[in-house]
Amino acid sequence: MKIVHIANFYGPNSGGIKTTIHQLGNGYTIRGHQFIYIVPGVGFFQEGTPTGLKITVPSFHLPFTGGYRIIRSNRKLLALLATLNPERIEVSDRFTLSRIGLWAKQRKIPAVIFSHESLVGLATTYLPFSIRTIVDWHNRRSAKRFDHVITTTKYASQEFREINAKNILQIPLGVDLTTFSPGAADLELRKELLKGSQYLLVHCGRMSPEKQPHRSIEALREIRVRGIDARLIYIGIGPLWKQSRDASKDLPVTFLGYIADRHRVASILASADVSLAPGPIETFCLAALESIASGTPVVASQSSAVGEFLCLDSPTPAGAIAENNGVAFADKIEIFLTSPDQSRISMSCREQAEKYSWDDTIEALLELHGEKRVYKKTKQSA
Repeated sequence: MKIVHIANFYGPNSGGIKTTIHQLGNGYTIRGHQFIYIVPGVGFFQEGTPTGLKITVPSFHLPFTGGYRIIRSNRKLLALLATLNPERIEVSDRFTLSRIGLWAKQRKIPAVIFSHESLVGLATTYLPFSIRTIVDWHNRRSAKRFDHVITTTKYASQEFREINAKNILQIPLGVDLTTFSPGAADLELRKELLKGSQYLLVHCGRMSPEKQPHRSIEALREIRVRGIDARLIYIGIGPLWKQSRDASKDLPVTFLGYIADRHRVASILASADVSLAPGPIETFCLAALESIASGTPVVASQSSAVGEFLCLDSPTPAGAIAENNGVAFADKIEIFLTSPDQSRISMSCREQAEKYSWDDTIEALLELHGEKRVYKKTKQSA
């Protein structure tokens, strides 16, 4: 089966989208399918990669996004798709690429679109007025143009359920349980990052308004007022990088920028005491899942989807959710930093993460694409 995936917001410094596409391509390829992914670039170029054929097409830079790009011409994109003759189409960007669904429907090519973000949440974040009517109209149009809308959590599904879309499928993403593991912890690295402090907090994610990176700084400030000697590490880059750095000049904060080496990211996550995911409109948050796979509990926004995979009802949850303010986040962080049973917390985090396998994600999508064979799962080692 030839599967073509088209995505915007993919680039050298992108996180979740790039990880998802690479994992899908790897899974499809291992199972004998041909995978092609089309992403924005500075010009037309194609290259073979371990996860499939990568095609970059001309795009333009979105200002104030820290480097994100979107494909310039949908007309040329559709002409390219016609030459590729796909059997199945996947789309990651319902803002500008929904026309692909209409094109596919006219040619009877099954097509799905991934809802990686909350359009309602983004509109609320960036606009001072409500455009809910327009958002609902856009979501209805997107849902009608594709055979299925793929969401990863109940939270991500909600805005489509509110418009009574009937073609929603919830398929969670997975986590690389081999790379992200408690075994990746590095005591020397932890000592280097702590710089003399006692506890290590980590914020891994894009530094943009919808992610609210300042919340982690607010939480650190409050924690230190309480006499808890913690240092905060940021992994990531984005339009709020300078503003965040300026706001934390009087605090022990280190900005590491974007780290391409996933093994180093895994070591940092596994070496930390608590991982922070303050984004209030996260529809999944792979960084949070990678954190608990690393044995590190997550404190997340109560308004996001992250709490759905933290096993909050367990006697030993994999994290906690907090109201969207620094004091509430500090309250939850303090619980984990002062817990007498750190090893049990780490074990609980890992056990919860092991419920989210990329094998399961791939098999669910292939079944949706019409693949009826049942594949034996390969257990990922810790």
